Amino acid sequence: MKIKRDTVVKPLPSAELIKKHEKLWRLTLPNSFLNFIKENNGVKVEGATFECNNRGYAVERFLCIVDDIENHPKGIYDIDVVFSQIGERLTDNEDLLGAEVLPIASVFAGDFVCLDFRTDKNNPSVCIWSHEESGEFEPVTYNVADNFTELLNGLYEPK
Repeated sequence: MKIKRDTVVKPLPSAELIKKHEKLWRLTLPNSFLNFIKENNGVKVEGATFECNNRGYAVERFLCIVDDIENHPKGIYDIDVVFSQIGERLTDNEDLLGAEVLPIASVFAGDFVCLDFRTDKNNPSVCIWSHEESGEFEPVTYNVADNFTELLNGLYEPK
């Protein structure tokens, strides 16, 4: 995977901003993802593909955390913005407060790579959320990796 350094969304998120979002989402982001986003906030990538459910997926960019989403030129790529747009399609629990499936990267054709906290709140797995198959309160996800580090290690350059 090639990280396009010139696409990192600045300013990088502060610890306080991250804590604010975690409180909003009612979850704790795993250290592996936190370390990544603190250096690679919203970065575009090349050669970041993976196989899942007999399909190939190409990661286009990782989502970011920004403070002033309305005035930031990359605010549309903020995790919370994307989450608010598709949140009712990420859960089957109409009464859920916070998040249990959190988008972290966009892939070609409108799907998202997500941290999946449904099974383990402390160690989320990584899934692909299918926008075409999901409906309101009827999410369709496919497991990609046991954790974020495994996802990063499994990304490869397409042939």
